[in-house]
Amino acid sequence: MNAPRLELRPARIADVPALARIYQRTRTTCLPYLPVLHDEAEHREWLARRARGDGELWVAARGAPIGFAAVRDDWLDHLYVEPEAQGAGAGTALLGLAMRSQDFLQLWVFQKNVRAIRFYESHEFRLVKRTDGSANEEREPDALYAWRASVQRGRDASAIATTNAGARPSSISPSIERT
Repeated sequence: MNAPRLELRPARIADVPALARIYQRTRTTCLPYLPVLHDEAEHREWLARRARGDGELWVAARGAPIGFAAVRDDWLDHLYVEPEAQGAGAGTALLGLAMRSQDFLQLWVFQKNVRAIRFYESHEFRLVKRTDGSANEEREPDALYAWRASVQRGRDASAIATTNAGARPSSISPSIERT
């Protein structure tokens, strides 16, 4: 039997509980070295704000949600896919959606999240800088990555990153991690 077709759509308030579970399950399974800083209720509150229009929140679903991407301005704040659904195209589809809507994107990824780093690099994101993690909530070493559509359409990643070197996307977790 074939798996349901992948659907990409804006998040709805009704998706929030499922997205909060995806967020927690992915962090627990794929990023076990991170401290637990917020409970599911806080994650639901944050995701509900996003679903109501605080930035863009996109859902990948095969019947039920299996992943999401949160984009605000030129930041990919979050990209999470259920651990058992990783590697089947949902993350690539969500990232592609974000990339098609922007000329330039930047994100933070934890340095230990080698799988996510490989994923972003395979989609032409380039390392801008590494940090010791002292500026992120988890206090975990991270790295800033950037992507630009083209010299004609986009802005130079290194110039933008230099001017925004201390900037962090405002959300529950300022670092980006996942595939």
